[in-house]
Amino acid sequence: MVQVRLHDGRVFPAVVEDVDQTSDLAIIRINCKNLPVMKLGESSSLRSGEWVVALGSPLALSNTVTAGVISSTQRPSQELGLGNRDINYLQTDAAITFGNSGGPLVNLDGEAIGVNSMKVTAGISFAIPIDYVKLFLAKVAERRKKGSGGKQTYPAKRYMGITMLTLTYDILNELKSRSDSVPSNLTHGVLVWKVILGSPAHIGGLNPGDIVTHINGKEIKTSSDVYEVLADNSKTLDLTIFRGLKRMTVSISPEDP
Repeated sequence: MVQVRLHDGRVFPAVVEDVDQTSDLAIIRINCKNLPVMKLGESSSLRSGEWVVALGSPLALSNTVTAGVISSTQRPSQELGLGNRDINYLQTDAAITFGNSGGPLVNLDGEAIGVNSMKVTAGISFAIPIDYVKLFLAKVAERRKKGSGGKQTYPAKRYMGITMLTLTYDILNELKSRSDSVPSNLTHGVLVWKVILGSPAHIGGLNPGDIVTHINGKEIKTSSDVYEVLADNSKTLDLTIFRGLKRMTVSISPEDP
């Protein structure tokens, strides 16, 4: 069940009307009128060096505001190890903490120019450009106009409850240069940057910031490797991870579709 809590404390049940699996965006609807709205800007007009503000509720700390600049306006998904996505992400040094994804990235005119998506390390965070969000909304509106009902269906998959980022050569080197808590001999892996509360991953003890290097003895180099292991239908997944400099194993039992 999805619920929405407003700024004044009111809570409403929500209906998920459509999902974009590429970006992990969703359209939800609540039964409430006269809500304030945020103006959508244009991410295509952004330039590196422009100041932006990230809004959100990281770690359940509501109404958190951080500021920074746009580091890159065209960070291809392939550079982030997200080869199955066709998105050029916005890169910013505005602090986006684990759990802060989904909040707006705003320009100094108060316009949303992105949706906070992921943090790699301090000073390196990414957002989905608002122009991509507009395109998603337009596609949904077009499907409804044609009478297809709007909502797309996707084949059910086994569920672990994490969002992850492939540690490419460049990202891994950047992590090592910025943090002493990344093993110097680490050469591959997938960074866990979000764990859904109550999910199999959360119950199994996986934390945001963990780096997965092996699952059931198989070397994990990309997020696609994780999906392949999930498709094997093993009842229990033994994940070899690094939590800081400590190497450990956690066991997760994925949910069947």
